Amino acid sequence: MQEFFMYAVIQNGGKQYKVLEGVKLRVDKIELPVGKKFKINKILMFVNKNDTIVGFPYVSNIFIKAKILFHGRDKKIKIIKFNRRKHYRKFRGHRQYFTDIKILNIILC
Repeated sequence: MQEFFMYAVIQNGGKQYKVLEGVKLRVDKIELPVGKKFKINKILMFVNKNDTIVGFPYVSNIFIKAKILFHGRDKKIKIIKFNRRKHYRKFRGHRQYFTDIKILNIILC
């Protein structure tokens, strides 16, 4: 028999993430110190064993508690612009900031 978990779909930084309780997740940088607990209110969808709630645009009466684990930067992405035979070359690099979070629990109000 298959176990069914309660999960939610959240929005952070223009991206959507499926989250379960106890899951570690890498999202765009959140301006809070490491170890700080916070609430996520932008919940797009909530799925439980009995029902599914879809927000318009967000679901009310549900929020998610999470904890900041780590801040960092991803690997460098190289952006190269090049035109042959024109003596034109441009090199750019970018390192995206990120935050690792842990989903503590999904709370229904």
